[in-house]
Amino acid sequence: MSDLRTAPWRALVQGFVLLVGAVSAASGVHAEQIVVSNYGVSPNGMPFAIAMEKGFFKEAGVNIDGILTSDGGGSTIRNLLGGKLAYGEAAPSAVVAAVQAGADLRIISGNVHTVAEFVWVTMPNSPIASINDLKSKRIGFTNPGSTSEALDYLLLEKAGIAKDDVTLTRTGGFGAGLTVLEAGGIDVVPITEPLWSTNPGKYKIVASAPDVLPALSNVVGVTTAEAAKTRGDFIRGVIKARRKAVEYLIANPQESAQIIAKVYNLDPVVTERVVRGLIESEKKGGVPYWGPGDLKLDTMNNMIRAQKLVGAVKGDVDWSKLIDESFLPADLRSKPTK
Repeated sequence: MSDLRTAPWRALVQGFVLLVGAVSAASGVHAEQIVVSNYGVSPNGMPFAIAMEKGFFKEAGVNIDGILTSDGGGSTIRNLLGGKLAYGEAAPSAVVAAVQAGADLRIISGNVHTVAEFVWVTMPNSPIASINDLKSKRIGFTNPGSTSEALDYLLLEKAGIAKDDVTLTRTGGFGAGLTVLEAGGIDVVPITEPLWSTNPGKYKIVASAPDVLPALSNVVGVTTAEAAKTRGDFIRGVIKARRKAVEYLIANPQESAQIIAKVYNLDPVVTERVVRGLIESEKKGGVPYWGPGDLKLDTMNNMIRAQKLVGAVKGDVDWSKLIDESFLPADLRSKPTK
């Protein structure tokens, strides 16, 4: 997930009216693509790898020949709008920021309900053992307005430590943060799976998100208002296929890890460790990491609050104007079907 500023959006949104006709003209017969934030890198998109490999998209009546990846929510929204696509997976904060800039988008499903892939680490010889030891320490985050910066703020809140009592430092990326940590330039950095499981024993864990933070909506399903009007069958098919993939992943973590490892270019053993860990994270907070598509407003509000702390989202959010649950099966909707 990445920061999304509104400035570049004005021209894009103005130009989008020229593209919606192409979206409405598209049919569900020919092969097309969807776009998923950090697909092939972050765990949020793993169910889509399962859906592709197991043929769940075809079973659901949609013909998808590829999944586009992006380096964060902002890029996903740009690809969704500019690429005439009908389905994307992005951070709720990215959707909100784009809508506040004028984009006409709809949130159609809740895909990942927590940030359980986040951990904060230090070096093995560090005296830091828990979040209670963070006062006067140097804590990293990737970039201003990023999710990692927002979660740092929440971590300090949980510890009862004022922001002014620590030094928050931009590292530019999770891998870069570890380099700075190893060089002694910082005391604690956040990293995500699968980076954590890829380096067993190399770092000492200070905190994991499921242990210290509330459930925060990670990514949601999103479409354009025009596609919502004209591509209903396709959208419902993607949601159905992804749900089946999530159920399969949870029931078959070992086989799922083998499939995911090929797409993510990971060691299958590491991948299985990541998958099982994220499934098990539900026991800590009572909220699953991968959801079947249901929307959890409390987790979405938690994430928006966190993003407001770092200025990534401004103002209040009226979810009733953003959410369209009509593409979800009845059992996943928050409101009874009329």
